[in-house]
Amino acid sequence: MGILEARRESCASNSAVVRNAFLISCVRAEATIQVSARAAQTTTKTTKTRKTNAKANGSGGRVRYNVAPLPDPPKIERRRSSVHGWGVFALEAIPKNKRIIDYAGQKITAKQSTPREVRYLKQGHIWCFTLNRNWAIDAAVDGNAARFINHSCRGNCYVQIIKGVIWIRASRKIRRGEELSYNYHTDGAAEIPCRCRPGCQGML
Repeated sequence: MGILEARRESCASNSAVVRNAFLISCVRAEATIQVSARAAQTTTKTTKTRKTNAKANGSGGRVRYNVAPLPDPPKIERRRSSVHGWGVFALEAIPKNKRIIDYAGQKITAKQSTPREVRYLKQGHIWCFTLNRNWAIDAAVDGNAARFINHSCRGNCYVQIIKGVIWIRASRKIRRGEELSYNYHTDGAAEIPCRCRPGCQGML
């Protein structure tokens, strides 16, 4: 083979390599673009779904409080109560003024709260907690164990609202196994008799 022919063959071989490399690069680029497009499409769908859910629940997407977990939350448990239905009990001793749990739920307007309260009262429940004259928290929607803490005229807990968050705190040292309770201070029709202790004449 002459030098000229060898160079031509070498050039042809190099051209084939370059063409193959270009084609592989194009295929990889196209695959990358397709994957990126799918990821972008998925992200868009997820965002739309979140926006749709936010509109559906009527709370602007803030269904529950964005509350940071307590660093050392006391151990509590929901179980049947002798006072009313379900109750919440301490699984360990809880010191006075200790934050126990936040009252979670759907944030709704006072206008939305009124018909819900009527419906819940017919079922023997009080789920709506008034934040102020404009807002309330409906624990029947995405609530937590706090909604099962029963009323007592002389409860061992009290309520404190800090920056729009409703905290249930211990009003005294609570013994292990003791049921948690606090005074609801309701201002409704007083249709539910209080059963916090024998002979109590209070109404909720």
